[in-house]
Amino acid sequence: MFHAKTFKKGEFLVKENNYCNELSFVSSGIFRIYSNYEDKEITQWLSGTNSFVTEISSFLFEQASRWNIQAIEDCNVFSISKTDYKKIASFVPRWNEMEKLFIAKCFATLESRVFSHLAMNAEERFLLFSSLYPDLISSVPLQYLASLLGMTPETLSRIRKKQSTS
Repeated sequence: MFHAKTFKKGEFLVKENNYCNELSFVSSGIFRIYSNYEDKEITQWLSGTNSFVTEISSFLFEQASRWNIQAIEDCNVFSISKTDYKKIASFVPRWNEMEKLFIAKCFATLESRVFSHLAMNAEERFLLFSSLYPDLISSVPLQYLASLLGMTPETLSRIRKKQSTS
């Protein structure tokens, strides 16, 4: 039910105000989920190799997408349409339990991100993110990481420099 697709660097899986009708598994590459706010882009998340990517509110609730999902390098994915996704439970035993755990994992990840932004300073957020996603630290442009971590590129650059000399 999943279909192989490729995205070249810069191509969009979905653009804000459009509808996201697919859930994709990233087999290689990195997608950036972001939105435009006032005069800047806000990176909400990065989905790299061996992770799923979709605009969840659009996919599940048929709302216009709030986010852009763009390949920041060439990507290969396996995508399933919403129509086929709804059919999985009819032939995959315990699908509803697996889906519930998947969504709970997404929620727990979001909860941890909110906590880190409320309780940690910029350096602590960077250290936590780099321990959880070391492959993304070296692959993602500085300005996207800084936005995701809630800091300026200059602050992130100072933190990285400090870490490299420690």
